[in-house]
Amino acid sequence: MTAPIEDYAMLSNCRMAALVSRGGSIDWLCLPRYDSPSIFGALLGDQEHGHWTLRASDPDATVTRFYEDDTFVLVNRWETATGVAEVREFMPIDGGRVELVRRIEGISGRVEFTSELRLRFDYARALPWVRQVGSRVTPALLAIAGPDAVIVRGAEMSAADHVHRGTLTVAEGGGTDLSLSWFPSHLDPPQPADVDRMLEHTRSWWRAWAGRVDHDGPFKDEVVRSLMVLRALTHEDTGGIVAAATTSLPEDFGGVRNWDYRYVWLRDAALTIEALVSHGFIRVTAHWRQWLLRAIAGDPKDLQIMYGLAGERDLVERELTSLPGYQGAAPVRIGNGASYQYQGDVIGEVMVALEAARVAGVEETDFSWALQKAMLAFAERHLDKPDNGIWEMRREPQKFTHSRVMIWAAFDRGVRAVRDFGLPGDAEKWAALRDQMREEIDAQGYDAQRGHFVQHYGSTEVDASLLLLAQVGFVAHDDPRMLGTVAEMEQALMVDGLLRRYRTSSGVDGLAGTENPFLACSFWLVEQYANSGRVDDAMALMTRLCGFANDVGLLSEEYDVQGGRQAGNTPQALSHLALVRAADALAGHHGRAGDRK
Repeated sequence: MTAPIEDYAMLSNCRMAALVSRGGSIDWLCLPRYDSPSIFGALLGDQEHGHWTLRASDPDATVTRFYEDDTFVLVNRWETATGVAEVREFMPIDGGRVELVRRIEGISGRVEFTSELRLRFDYARALPWVRQVGSRVTPALLAIAGPDAVIVRGAEMSAADHVHRGTLTVAEGGGTDLSLSWFPSHLDPPQPADVDRMLEHTRSWWRAWAGRVDHDGPFKDEVVRSLMVLRALTHEDTGGIVAAATTSLPEDFGGVRNWDYRYVWLRDAALTIEALVSHGFIRVTAHWRQWLLRAIAGDPKDLQIMYGLAGERDLVERELTSLPGYQGAAPVRIGNGASYQYQGDVIGEVMVALEAARVAGVEETDFSWALQKAMLAFAERHLDKPDNGIWEMRREPQKFTHSRVMIWAAFDRGVRAVRDFGLPGDAEKWAALRDQMREEIDAQGYDAQRGHFVQHYGSTEVDASLLLLAQVGFVAHDDPRMLGTVAEMEQALMVDGLLRRYRTSSGVDGLAGTENPFLACSFWLVEQYANSGRVDDAMALMTRLCGFANDVGLLSEEYDVQGGRQAGNTPQALSHLALVRAADALAGHHGRAGDRK
């Protein structure tokens, strides 16, 4: 059976990622980008769907693991009856090189390792042609299928039934390097690289980046790791920020709520930018803004809520039959049908993030401010249009209160850009539209009899996204209406002390099955507690939530409290950025509303 989701650590070079299990198996690897087809897909099936396992041969060996401080260099320490050895695994930060390195180092005694390699290209739909191209001194395997090729160096392996296996032994002070390099199949393989140099450069790069994190609070280690995850999910070349490194890890184990998160949601990317800006990272913000300009280029009426890593628009959702799904949770999907939805909150999220960048000193250009004005014109044209909401409901659109508030926020930030920063624009019109939205939300998005905001107009349900109303300054955190909404959430959405996004039993999402508590929502609740005077409750919930991270600090989308396991795609940007915001609130930061009440 595939390992639990929390058993996986991530390797990344800010262009792609590998997931490595505690048992030393790389079960997910897509090359050369996050959203490329997999060459190892055991995560969504079994070993027959592709993996590369490197572990001590001794079946009684024990392993501990950790990231080298403030890097994504993973150390697996294997202890056996005959000795101790460590495997250092990393993806080099090295220009355009697409490589994964596994360095074995002998610590004491002698340790035998077994390497087992199953290459299955194109989501396990293509069995590559594999041949030996090295020698006994410098062994190498070359595998080719269609446009893709990899060369695996460093371990002598022999083939049987489309699997390559081999053993190697390291003694104290000795070691060997194994590597996998991807390249286009019409080109020659890349030459072997200097692993010492790549390892040192990769360590230095990550440590220099992490050393710039500006945070002083009780959860600093968690904040640093979370910001590093957000950086890892930000593509070094394009500036696109993926929502997670995986597709189709289930929200409901054994169910159909399995989605592809390897794309750039404008909302999630905007929230990530806010988190990075608030901790002093300006360059990545300017990089993402350029990505945004390229992605949205053209007529704003063609705006999508998500794009590919380089701004691709064609994200047609398909179901794969070549991968049976994580522990049988089918279907496995690539692409995402939500890309064609209208989600009214997205413009507001982008406007809020770009204001944060402006406040932090990122200068506007003629193009960047023109883009924002075009987005406000888009919001005005769609002012009365129902939407699918932040949770991408797959039933008929509604006027979701959170979406309506984010439209309010979009016009509010437009007004502030003109009045506070002197940018050209029709502040009077935008102020009138902002005020119109507030009147509408107060009248239809709030249930005065029950004393709480509602999920959508005409509903009596609550939704965890309503916690964001205070974050963007629509209401104060201690406003009685907000406190009443929180009280209703605690009654209707709380499961074992954690928040669900909404009640799936209401049928609002049009999907079968249920889901587990959504980690970002509970982090939002921490922020709400901290900013409304419930600091002890905030600290207790924050401590519990951080305990759901795995042993190397990674969080997935959801958490199955009864099963004691992570659920959904991993590592999840929204979970980590919400952690950062919650930690900032506990450290006394003001949050997204700035000094506004």
